[in-house]
Amino acid sequence: MIATTFFGLEGVLAEELKQLGAENVEPVTRAVAFRGDNEILYRANLWLRTALKVLVPIRKFNAFNDREFYDLARNIDWQKYMAVSDTFAIDCVASGPIFTHSKYLALKCKDAIADYFRDRRGRRPDVDVEYPDVRFNVHVYNSQVTISLDSTGIPMSKRGYKVRQTQAPLNEVMAAGILKLAGWDYKTPFIDPMCGSGTFAVEACMMSMNIAPGAFRHFAVEKWRDFDSSIWTALKKEQKELMQKTPLAPIFAFDKDPMALDICTQNVEKAGLADYIDIDRKDFFKNDNKDKGLFVVMNPPYGERLEEQADMIEFYKNIGNVLKSNYIGCKAWVISGNLEALKKLGLHPSKKIKLFNGPLECRLECFEMYDGSKKRNI
Repeated sequence: MIATTFFGLEGVLAEELKQLGAENVEPVTRAVAFRGDNEILYRANLWLRTALKVLVPIRKFNAFNDREFYDLARNIDWQKYMAVSDTFAIDCVASGPIFTHSKYLALKCKDAIADYFRDRRGRRPDVDVEYPDVRFNVHVYNSQVTISLDSTGIPMSKRGYKVRQTQAPLNEVMAAGILKLAGWDYKTPFIDPMCGSGTFAVEACMMSMNIAPGAFRHFAVEKWRDFDSSIWTALKKEQKELMQKTPLAPIFAFDKDPMALDICTQNVEKAGLADYIDIDRKDFFKNDNKDKGLFVVMNPPYGERLEEQADMIEFYKNIGNVLKSNYIGCKAWVISGNLEALKKLGLHPSKKIKLFNGPLECRLECFEMYDGSKKRNI
């Protein structure tokens, strides 16, 4: 099987898979290959926090033009994976000089499936791009083609708790990956002082309470012909039993924008976590924090428009000043796609990690805000 993810999260995803009992776990670019039975497949969808999809390859071949691709795809025994009465959809990603149009290749694969059933059953199955019974994934790199069953359907970043979101929100999978990369122990008091939609806070709370990220939603595998509902029912029962009654650490979500706080509150309530996350209107630049030992994670604005750059430089300078003066004895992680502004924090990062928030290259940096005594000992 293949679990897909974002660039930079392959290592933490591999660790998640090992903890679930997957075998032959091997990270590759933006994905992790692994082996397992149906129970591992179901567990992966229910429990993986840093995966986007879990794919089960059914055929690999080399094709050098669209006709060859169509013929080889049409020779697959599609009746093993769907009935003519089932609806289906195809996602395709193609790269390299041979196949340059993913949508066209998806259309050729759709024709191959439809013609296969027309020849054997006298009619074609219908396509349903929104809620198909079976979803296939086509991945092409140069001449190498891999066709897979998509066991996830809607990407796993869609947890099901986001009612609304602020402008430029952080993807749930990316947020969970950042928390894992940052090494948060689920026990240290957690704060996002620029919480926006509340993604960091919700993901942190779910981790601390051991709530499965797939607990609020359904998956494509539940419609498969060989789906074992008894295994799935047992796993859903198990995940409820493994949940903690309360988080292991206090979790705070602050923002100065009342609209952002309203959105954050709605999302937290939809996740069923309103009793466990402290949401408050506070301005990071004016709130005089006195607590030590906090685990701070923040995703400040990037200021992607050219006219915003001067303001962003000053904005990031002020972030650094506040961290230095108000967060002594804390560990702060900052994710940003504004690499120039990030340099203006005026702090020396103890760790830098390259990530991509969508197509945008970002840096996740860690700042150890030592108190005076520690500073003298360095």
